[in-house]
Amino acid sequence: MNIKILGSGCANCVNLEKAAKQAVSDLGIEATFEKVTDYADIASYGIMRTPGLVVDDQVVLSGRVPTTAQVKELLAPLAG
Repeated sequence: MNIKILGSGCANCVNLEKAAKQAVSDLGIEATFEKVTDYADIASYGIMRTPGLVVDDQVVLSGRVPTTAQVKELLAPLAG
């Protein structure tokens, strides 16, 4: 699984990354993480508000910081 955190590196982006890493750990999923901070790259995903969470090139969340439990709910069906 390839997970991208889209955003400028603000506190919300950092919190989203922490929640996503904890969710991956809790679910026992193997994943690589990538930070995307370039605004042109972020816009290419159609995201207008950060932070954004992209899993395997599919936008699953944008514009808010979810809890770890919410990220687990998003990732579990995608983990197969």
